[in-house]
Amino acid sequence: MKKQLFAIVTAAIIGMAGCNSGPKGGQSHENGQKDDQNISHQHADDALAETQGLKEAENPTYPVGSEAIVKSGHMAGMKGAKASIVGAYDTTVYEVAYKPTTGGKTVRHHKWIVQSEIKNADNKTLAPGTEITITADHMKGMKGAKGKVESSKKTTVYMIDYQPITGGKEVKNHKWVVDDELSKP
Repeated sequence: MKKQLFAIVTAAIIGMAGCNSGPKGGQSHENGQKDDQNISHQHADDALAETQGLKEAENPTYPVGSEAIVKSGHMAGMKGAKASIVGAYDTTVYEVAYKPTTGGKTVRHHKWIVQSEIKNADNKTLAPGTEITITADHMKGMKGAKGKVESSKKTTVYMIDYQPITGGKEVKNHKWVVDDELSKP
């Protein structure tokens, strides 16, 4: 009986470990902050549903279907990775600080969320210090989190697919990077 229970528990742990392909607790983001609560980037299979309300960019530097090299390191293995552009949208992007709904330390300098991922933001650009509720679900504990705008800018944002330089599974529909975080291959 103990052997059967051990086998079931072991199988469950192994199965659950495979569900999280994002960074594990203790890994650093570009800003040097550690993830203390096993925060991971979420990537929707239906990217179109995630981009409702966004205006496709008319003249993006990196058109949909093109490739680029990622110069930012939002996630482990991202900086230096080859990316495919799967979406390009003109909007206002925000760098934000927020308190995860799952508890833990405040996440500061999170790049990026877009205008449509802030509850009741409408079309007005929010000033630094504005208190917000985040509707984006990029990271565990982000959706519904209370936070503050740290900075904003009107720009083109890109949704990308990339293969982490550290190996592992391809990241699909990563949201978001901006022009100065990409370069031509």
